[in-house]
Amino acid sequence: MVRQAKAQRMLTHDQIWAALDRLAARAGLSPSGLAKRAGLDPTTFNRSKRVTADGRERWPSTESIAKALAAADASIDSFAKLIDDDGASDGRSVPLLGFAQAGTSGAFDEAGLPSGKGWTDIALPATEDSHAFALEISGDALAPVYRDGDIVLVSPGAPIRKGDRVVVRSKAGEMTVATLKRRTAKALELQPLDATRDERTIAISDVGWIMRIVWASQ
Repeated sequence: MVRQAKAQRMLTHDQIWAALDRLAARAGLSPSGLAKRAGLDPTTFNRSKRVTADGRERWPSTESIAKALAAADASIDSFAKLIDDDGASDGRSVPLLGFAQAGTSGAFDEAGLPSGKGWTDIALPATEDSHAFALEISGDALAPVYRDGDIVLVSPGAPIRKGDRVVVRSKAGEMTVATLKRRTAKALELQPLDATRDERTIAISDVGWIMRIVWASQ
């Protein structure tokens, strides 16, 4: 297990997992995408696997790290740099929440910004929006565009245009990911990611907020 000392100090559980998140982001992948590319079980690097059911920390094995490095075409030296905060100089940490949990009460404040418990941090490519946050997709409800384990970066401040992929949260808490077809003073016209499904119209009076997806790991 990875409990090696670096510069005469003990590495922490959070540092190792954060470095793996950064490694995946640099490769343009989610943690599960990196695991799949490395020939590992897709859930190997998922957040649910980092702590056992009884609350004990679970560390990634040296073998799984070695395979992840090979899959990302990275060296052990570059991984060591990712362990330190300055190793993510080409990105920054943003709040992360599972998509299924994003519809629960208290997940966002009145402005649509992350709030309450359940949020963690993940290192992703840089964005100019300091209020950006990430959502981790679970299941295949958003296939074929997004699949289980994919992460989408959402920007509250990014301008939204016709044809953009957006996240819409209703005032009742329902979360929808779709392509914006038309936006009027009265309604949003949305095209589901599955093109075989019918378009959907949501009254503006029922919309809590709408935000643009600016990046996705795949």
